[in-house]
Amino acid sequence: MSEQQEPVFQIQRVYLKEASLEQPNSPAILLEQESPTVDIQLGVNAAPVAEGIFEVTVTATVQTKIKEKTVFLVEVTQAGIFEIRNLPQEQMSQIMGIACPQIVYPYLRGNVADLIQRGGFPPVHLSEINFQAMYEQQQQQAAATADVETSTLVQ
Repeated sequence: MSEQQEPVFQIQRVYLKEASLEQPNSPAILLEQESPTVDIQLGVNAAPVAEGIFEVTVTATVQTKIKEKTVFLVEVTQAGIFEIRNLPQEQMSQIMGIACPQIVYPYLRGNVADLIQRGGFPPVHLSEINFQAMYEQQQQQAAATADVETSTLVQ
């Protein structure tokens, strides 16, 4: 009789993997009176580290500009190491695309705001993210891309 192994999902560690702040046009840009535009990009990545151990990273890039000149550029990568075992493959991608980023993201938000504030600017607070909606959108885009590639091959 074979035993069904219990699913395992544990956080091993959450850590700041990389952080950078650039102010290429300081100090002159700091004297500008115009309000800057803010562009925020977010990315999620997952990679195996060892058997049943995965690193999930969430990266935020925040760039502010006045006209075409950068005021500051911040890039922060927050990571988590997770033990995930005995789950069906379709659940694995959901766990790494939704649950793990939800755990890591609050740390990322705090580090981004802190780094920007330490650079001498008012903190930029990243908004809450619905990682489930983001994951579903990525899955739909991947399916659409696969459909286009398949139809191109068939012709």
